[in-house]
Amino acid sequence: MSKTIILIHGAWLNSRSWEGFKARYEAQGHTVLAPDWPLDDRMPEALREAPDPALAKVGQNAIIDHYGQIIASLAEAPILIGHSLGGVVVQHLLDLGLGSVGVAIDPAPTPGVPLGPHAIVSALPVLLDPFSGGKLKTMSRTFFRTRFAQTLPASQADEHYDRYIVPTPAKVYWDGIFGAVKPIDWANPDRAPLLLIGGEKDLIADASMTRAIYNRQKRAPSKTELRIFPGRSHWTGIDAGWEEVADFALEWALANPRSGARTAGLAA
Repeated sequence: MSKTIILIHGAWLNSRSWEGFKARYEAQGHTVLAPDWPLDDRMPEALREAPDPALAKVGQNAIIDHYGQIIASLAEAPILIGHSLGGVVVQHLLDLGLGSVGVAIDPAPTPGVPLGPHAIVSALPVLLDPFSGGKLKTMSRTFFRTRFAQTLPASQADEHYDRYIVPTPAKVYWDGIFGAVKPIDWANPDRAPLLLIGGEKDLIADASMTRAIYNRQKRAPSKTELRIFPGRSHWTGIDAGWEEVADFALEWALANPRSGARTAGLAA
């Protein structure tokens, strides 16, 4: 079983959002990589103050290719764990034959799956601007407090926003709407096992949407499972009790590696 883990962040966040997971997994003897998206590799406060304008041109295909290249450089096929859009990227990488096993936590809208009502509402700040596809967008503190991390105590909201939130390219949203990314082969016989994790109170990626993704992904012959955590929001990887989510994800991954897992990152 692979001892290498790749953590893939979603929109509005960068690798700092994985600091708890990374430290916890490393303490168990794993090699943990948490690569940033292209041009997201600075501290959140620096990214908010002076984001690279070229980040606005980074879309889903570039992000998938970025992680694919990292996986190809490894000596063994890694465990892939992604959150939000990172959960979508995990599904695409598995569809390409990469990874020994995957976990998608609160996966964002995935091609071929109808958007949940909360996902639609949460995307409106981007989608109501028809010219946002070439822009960087910044999440408001109100949006963070009321939708992205609404289960976080109000007294902690500004501290968490300052520590973790970064600008994001609106292009990643429009890519999903206009089908810029190759559709996933739901019945792919070469796809590694996949766990889908949702949050009952998620206002960004509805639990119903995670369940709908599961109903498509289970068409593949490899093991596919679903777990909805009660009372948890989209902030599940940082909110109180995140350790339960982290431990469940890794324990499942370690117990369900690809049969005859490859030692190389790329598909043979």
